[in-house]
Amino acid sequence: DQAMYQAKLMGKNRYHVFDPVQDNALRDRHSMLRRVQTALGEEEFVLYYQPKVNMRSGEVLGLEALIRWNHPDKGQLAPAAFLPGVESTPIGNRIGEWVIETALAQMRAWQKEGVWLPVSVNVSAYHLQREDFVDRLRGLLKKYADVPARYLSLEVLETGAIGDMEHAGAVISACAAMGVSFALDDFGTGYSSLAHLRRLPAETLKVDRSFVRDMLVDADDLMILEGVMGLASTFRRQTIAEGVETVAHGEILLDLGCDVAQGYAIARPMPARDVIAWMAAWQPHPAWYRRTPLSSKWTPMLVGAVYHRGWMYKALDCLKGDCETPLPTYDACRFGAWLRDEARALLRSDEEFSEIERAHIRVHELLQGLMDWKDPVFRKKRKRQLAAFHRASEHLLVLLRRVVTREIHGESETQEIGYLVTQAALADGGSDDPARAQPTGFSASRAG
Repeated sequence: DQAMYQAKLMGKNRYHVFDPVQDNALRDRHSMLRRVQTALGEEEFVLYYQPKVNMRSGEVLGLEALIRWNHPDKGQLAPAAFLPGVESTPIGNRIGEWVIETALAQMRAWQKEGVWLPVSVNVSAYHLQREDFVDRLRGLLKKYADVPARYLSLEVLETGAIGDMEHAGAVISACAAMGVSFALDDFGTGYSSLAHLRRLPAETLKVDRSFVRDMLVDADDLMILEGVMGLASTFRRQTIAEGVETVAHGEILLDLGCDVAQGYAIARPMPARDVIAWMAAWQPHPAWYRRTPLSSKWTPMLVGAVYHRGWMYKALDCLKGDCETPLPTYDACRFGAWLRDEARALLRSDEEFSEIERAHIRVHELLQGLMDWKDPVFRKKRKRQLAAFHRASEHLLVLLRRVVTREIHGESETQEIGYLVTQAALADGGSDDPARAQPTGFSASRAG
């Protein structure tokens, strides 16, 4: 029946094929839209808040509002479980307005308690493109006139804004005239260009979490992050890094000059009732507090460390039997090439170069020993060798860090940083994951 009617609608004298898969998908989508509409009426949605902080100073700069669905049957659902199916619909727009209004109401409640915190909310491209978006936002700001408009920030996906750049630019400018700021979310995942930054007057660029997450082991992601920060500096935009999951992530960001971040290593999204208590207890990790940013001269040293960590990941995969191709030898790996071609110019002596080279060769020798002792009879020896492998790897990273920190702080500070890195490597008894060997907890003291 559906095929027949569709053929008639298309002009008769033709055929149309009924697709049961597409039909089921359409039914599921209609069911989801009805269920989401009911959830709005039943007040099943709630906002959680994730802090944005200056990792170097410890200052809490604001919060991002993140929607959650307290589903009566499925429990609490993250946005990915329901937003993609409703974003390009009028119901999606209603959810977007609900988020903005709820965030404004929460800011009013906090301000009555003496806490003034800016809050950012996510806006879909479909919602942003509504002809009456600016007027409806103006109405909400008038309703909550006691909340300064500058405390509200709207985040839009870079790809969504680029979809209709002229309209997006006009909306951003109109909102800025009211005092509301904009951020380009997931920056770097779309077709970022100088023209986009010039034509989209957003104040903040949020670096996509995928680049931040993998920068410890992927030098390309590290260099993308450095490039985004360079663009932000050129166009006088603030940069926020998403996805800071470990202390090591924060250290590299601070070395690059990116102070503002959010992520699980700082705080997970939390209910509004927990925010004030969290703020009272929050302090930056000792490795972050007042950390001095590196000159661009020393960025290659960070790249070298990432080359080594990436090789470590592959080496551990090989030890588990997940290696498809043999690992290159010490003189053929990316770190070895980097050491010969780039690092030598940054080292103060041949002796320093030789020390790093010996440490690099030692790591490869230990790996070869581990590969040779796969027989279960060598289990105890292999365990000791694995611990030595991790220690040697971290020692190599300490040597690289020492080159940089000596230039900035002198030898005494270098030794302290080296100690922290080595202790991090030993904290978990020789983890198989060098990136996760960094501590993720936070000290109650800023003194370290």
